[in-house]
Amino acid sequence: MTRSKFLEGQRIAPRPITKETSVVELIEHDFQAYNAARLREAAQLFAEKMLAEEVTVGITLTGALTPAGLGISALIPLVEAGFIDWIISTGANLYHDTHFGLGLEMRRGNAQTSDVLLREEGVVRIYDIFFDYEVLLSTDAFFREVIGGPEFQREMSTAEFHYLCGKYVAERERVLGLQNQSLLAAAYRHGVPVYTSSPGDSSIGMNVAAKELQGSRLRLNPSADVNETAAIVLAAKRGGGKSAVFICGGGSPKNFALQTEPQIQEVLGIEEKGHDYFLQLTDARPDSGGLSGATPGEAVSWGKIDPDRLPDAVVCYVDTTVALPLITAYAFAKRPPRPLKRLYDQREEMMNLLRSEYERSGRR
Repeated sequence: MTRSKFLEGQRIAPRPITKETSVVELIEHDFQAYNAARLREAAQLFAEKMLAEEVTVGITLTGALTPAGLGISALIPLVEAGFIDWIISTGANLYHDTHFGLGLEMRRGNAQTSDVLLREEGVVRIYDIFFDYEVLLSTDAFFREVIGGPEFQREMSTAEFHYLCGKYVAERERVLGLQNQSLLAAAYRHGVPVYTSSPGDSSIGMNVAAKELQGSRLRLNPSADVNETAAIVLAAKRGGGKSAVFICGGGSPKNFALQTEPQIQEVLGIEEKGHDYFLQLTDARPDSGGLSGATPGEAVSWGKIDPDRLPDAVVCYVDTTVALPLITAYAFAKRPPRPLKRLYDQREEMMNLLRSEYERSGRR
């Protein structure tokens, strides 16, 4: 009999799991089907293709990841190893990240505890993460003090804003004798630009607004963010490299990362084809029409993803808090650190490239 071409896939023959089984062995040999298989594909895509030296990797962060400790356990190590080159995050993740850099505590809790009782006790809850209300007040006070400084009294992109904030968080870590607690501080030290697609939608933005009532001249410019992120992607391609997006969750940060290609092609009229690698961790369904569940195929129709690269697109339907540590451990086992790109230091050079190509396109 002639065997069907549909039976050419690798035989399912997992190894028994033992106490000696490593993360790499677990993922490669025991994650055989369903979303375990998608997680295997995601880990292999990240380690084998996205972490090639010529690839520029942007990561997006949605959901309460830093309060759960993922900044310390996964994101900071990835930044330090040169595995993440630029970041788009919700403001909430960066706000809660700062708690750790200030030496403030987050605790495990029971999600079934009465919220009325927690309110009476002055305890704030993020599902099963508990912390004292004073953590919020202390972090608010830190940001209000910092952004009142003279270097903040101007218009800037959120990358500039977070770079300056990261400098102060890094100094607070040093004074407190802490190491590698804050993603903002790590991004500052390693030249990784950090953007927020909705700067007013977090406690950081709330404190910026409060200082404006007192006469602060700080203005966060979303147009600068749109152009800078597009410039990062264009520079990656024009430099002979590739662009990869690693999407944790979905929402506004996902769109902000993916819209870089429509900004380049549709709005600025610059010839381009889309991101080369697409990796998403999500629990959102595509059939509701929301962006968080939108597939790579749908992104192709917008020009966000290069259609020739669809085999290098993986969607893994699993909680980021489960998948990201596993993918991080797999990547460290498979890849040595990469040279830092320090894209923050290259922003003006990349913007000049974007301006020159926009001018030549003739799009007005």
